[in-house]
Amino acid sequence: MPPRRNRRTATRTVPKVTRTEAPARVPLSERGQGPMMSPVRGSPAVIVGGDVGEVMRVAARRIATLLSAAVEQRGVATMALAGGSTPKQLYRLLAAPPFDLDVPWSRVKLFLGDERCVPSDHPDSNERMVRESLLADLPEAPAFHPMPGGHPDPAKAAGLYAERLVREIPGDGAPVPRFDVVLLGMGDDGHTASLFPDTPILDEERLVAEVYVPRMDSWRLSLTLPLLNAARNVVFLVTGAGKAATLARVLADGPRRDFPSSLVLPEDGEVEWHLDREAAALIGA
Repeated sequence: MPPRRNRRTATRTVPKVTRTEAPARVPLSERGQGPMMSPVRGSPAVIVGGDVGEVMRVAARRIATLLSAAVEQRGVATMALAGGSTPKQLYRLLAAPPFDLDVPWSRVKLFLGDERCVPSDHPDSNERMVRESLLADLPEAPAFHPMPGGHPDPAKAAGLYAERLVREIPGDGAPVPRFDVVLLGMGDDGHTASLFPDTPILDEERLVAEVYVPRMDSWRLSLTLPLLNAARNVVFLVTGAGKAATLARVLADGPRRDFPSSLVLPEDGEVEWHLDREAAALIGA
């Protein structure tokens, strides 16, 4: 494992904010980059949609483009999926026309960014949510690698999943596996995946770690910062007025442990923030 990046001295360049009114459906062959033009590396792109539906459509289009490009370039695409309630609408879009046929799903490998330590049929299970909102309706089945949330030993479960990532994600000579796409959300406290403010998991060198969340009285599994920061593309999906104040701090203040989402800064990748107007209300246009 390479030496840990000094996050205290990392700098953040000012993000470029794009406000877009995107069409609901555009055939993949006709899609230019438009408002989704790749930002300069190291500079996060901020794409603001008029409403939640538009945010989801633009994000779905971007993810479809990234997955298809990865398959074309490397023969397979790998993606870490976000859990929780926000991405459900996005997953349903990806499972419907045109994306259900545009993306070569049989050559896509899907993983989870985090998971509650519950059985896979539990209502809180991210695996269950992904199976119901995305996988159930796809015409071609991607390879899905859920986290072993039902394992009785969270630390062992984390180790098993890390081994699977190393085994399943094609290597390109890098010591840390590189996802083509990582989809993340952000909580109103600034957490992302299961990286909560000022918790020991923020210092983890392991690729996957177990974490106890006291305010929720629950154990979780999560990808860690070394793995997230090795990704080629990170797509944040944030909606709602309740996250506006925190989001403004995350985008303006630079890396800080009390806002873990601000620590996701791939050194050789691109970061995009897809927001609705309510979430973006306090950031500069």
